Amino acid sequence: MLENIRIILVNTSHTGNIGSTARAMKTMGLSSLYLVDPVNEPDGQASALAAGAGDVLANAKIVSTLEEAVKDCGLVVGTSARSRTHSWPMLGPRDCGEKLVQEVEKYPVALVFGRENSGLTNEELQQCHFHMCIPANPEYSSLNLAAAVQTLCYEIRMAYLNRETYPSVEEEYPLNDDLERFYTHLETTLEGTSFIRKSHPGVVMTKLRRLFNRARPESQELNILRGILASIDKSMKNANSGDADPAPAIEEKE
Repeated sequence: MLENIRIILVNTSHTGNIGSTARAMKTMGLSSLYLVDPVNEPDGQASALAAGAGDVLANAKIVSTLEEAVKDCGLVVGTSARSRTHSWPMLGPRDCGEKLVQEVEKYPVALVFGRENSGLTNEELQQCHFHMCIPANPEYSSLNLAAAVQTLCYEIRMAYLNRETYPSVEEEYPLNDDLERFYTHLETTLEGTSFIRKSHPGVVMTKLRRLFNRARPESQELNILRGILASIDKSMKNANSGDADPAPAIEEKE
């Protein structure tokens, strides 16, 4: 179960933090480390700080984008230490650990950490279902990257040890790759209806992402939404071609 919980570091500057993260993970039984566009790939300093967790470091997967790292995940939680213009569904550290453990039986899940100096960008956070903030001392809330990873890995381990006390998750949620295709389809359709302009989309898509992430549609519900968009696309195509026949309605099945 713990093998399917990914710790993802985005654009990490210091290789020592990568090694320390591997060590923090192994002490709590985690082994799946993803590195998104690291400034430098793991080196001797990373190996030294990984100590006995060299296997976690050696098996780390290096990818170019966060989208690539989470495309097959059904739950993605992004860490954020600062407030954002558009608030997102939030989790505390304990809730975060419990939710990751609850859903990992169905698909891979991910916990994402940003850059040492600036964290995750708004665009990267929009690829996450939930945001998570460690309630540190407000007068001095600066946490070292590896310390933040250790804190969250501890919560994951405690949730794992107590997993039999949590209700099972019955819903089937879409993977991130499916959601991204939906958002692309939604934006294209809204451009086609002139609801948003391609040259000036504004914040509409950001707010719609927040809306659907908050609602968190199940797989069947997402299929219905995609069907609605396809129906709109067909109606617009027929209208533009002079075809008066309406798009066929989707039959509901019991």
